[in-house]
Amino acid sequence: MRQFNTERNTYDIIPLPKEKWQGTPIPMRYTATEYYDVAIEQTPKGFQVTLEKKPFPEPVSHVPEEYDFPDKLYQEHWEKAYAWGIVKEGEMIACIETCPEEWSNRLMVTELWVHEDYRRQGIAHALMGLAKEQVQRENRRALILETQSCNTEAIAFYMQEGFTLIGFDACCYQNRDLERKEVRLDLGILYN
Repeated sequence: MRQFNTERNTYDIIPLPKEKWQGTPIPMRYTATEYYDVAIEQTPKGFQVTLEKKPFPEPVSHVPEEYDFPDKLYQEHWEKAYAWGIVKEGEMIACIETCPEEWSNRLMVTELWVHEDYRRQGIAHALMGLAKEQVQRENRRALILETQSCNTEAIAFYMQEGFTLIGFDACCYQNRDLERKEVRLDLGILYN
């Protein structure tokens, strides 16, 4: 357990063991007014890719109900995942889940979520600090994660945390990701 203090509250960040928390839904939701427009152009010399921040004509909201496979803790494909979080009155209000990618010696943040009522208090920063400590403790070469090109607030947070763009996938979620302005962006922090 680790205590985390904000200006208004003190929270305990605790382990969320798989036996108790597996399958717990993570209600990822956000509204975006901007997106990173991903443009891919094939040239005679190769490819040119640009990511340019642009405004949406109207705000775009994403809610858990729109996804066929909503986020949950300890999904089966994250075999070695581990999670920490903040629980208040029996309800999870924030969490981070990490999973080692053994073949590449990287640590992936598979989930990072803070309930809307508790955002902008430094909770996500404190949770990310646990992942960064895990990277150092396990001598991993990188901390990686994915987000969407339309989740500009998350991208700004990750950049403040030291992440940079390491790749993208233009058809990860649907075959129309470029058109939908929801392209998977892979971000990472490289360590020695």
